[in-house]
This record gives sequence, C-alpha cells and structure tokens, in this order.
Amino acid sequence: MIGIDLVKIKRFETFYRKFEEKALFRYLCKEEIELSKKRLETLSGFYAAKEAISKALGCGIGKELGFHDIVLHKTEKNAPYFTLPKKIIEKYHIIDLSLSITHEKEYAIAVAFIKTNKQNILSH
Repeated sequence: MIGIDLVKIKRFETFYRKFEEKALFRYLCKEEIELSKKRLETLSGFYAAKEAISKALGCGIGKELGFHDIVLHKTEKNAPYFTLPKKIIEKYHIIDLSLSITHEKEYAIAVAFIKTNKQNILSH
C-alpha cells in the first residue's frame, strides 16, 4: 500500500506562527520536534509523512490512527523511518515499512510504503 502527501511550506509556516509550540505538539512528540530542529522544511515534511502513512493504511488520521500513533525516526545516515503501534501492525498484518521525505523550495512531500500479507489486503 502506498500513500503520498504534499505540503506547501508557507502554509505550514502560517500555521506554526499562529499557534507556535502548540501547533507542533498537535502532531509531533517531543523527540520528533527535537529531531526536526524546528526547521520549517523538516516540520512540513514530518506532517506530510504522517498524512502519507495514514493514507497508505487507507484509514486517514482519526479515531483508528492518530498523529501520535505514528512515530518518526532517522537512521544514523539521516534516512527517515517510522514505527506504528502493535495493534495497527497486527490489524493490517504489516510486514515491512518504508518512508521517503523531501523538500524543495516551497513544498515538502512524503511517500510511505507499507507491505502487508497479500491475503489480508482485500479485507480492509
């Protein structure tokens, strides 16, 4: 399953300036905020990543999966990856996860790939 999301960085900047720290804690945990170094491009990319992940699962952000259920990380080489709660992994029979985030000029984009057991795909 694949999900993609695009964020206009300027729009995110307006949101951040209006709500400041509260804006970040609505969708990120403390460790993710520290990881972003509060760079607008990275913060926008993190938002896009969480939306892309929820789209890949086909459930969106809501009751079943909240922003804080998706936790973003970076490898030693600065490559992004994410973790999900055990209940989500089991429900969707997830066997592999992959994430790519990039930004250029005024946009940030993220693509999430989630591999599940084939026999379970049609049941969701």
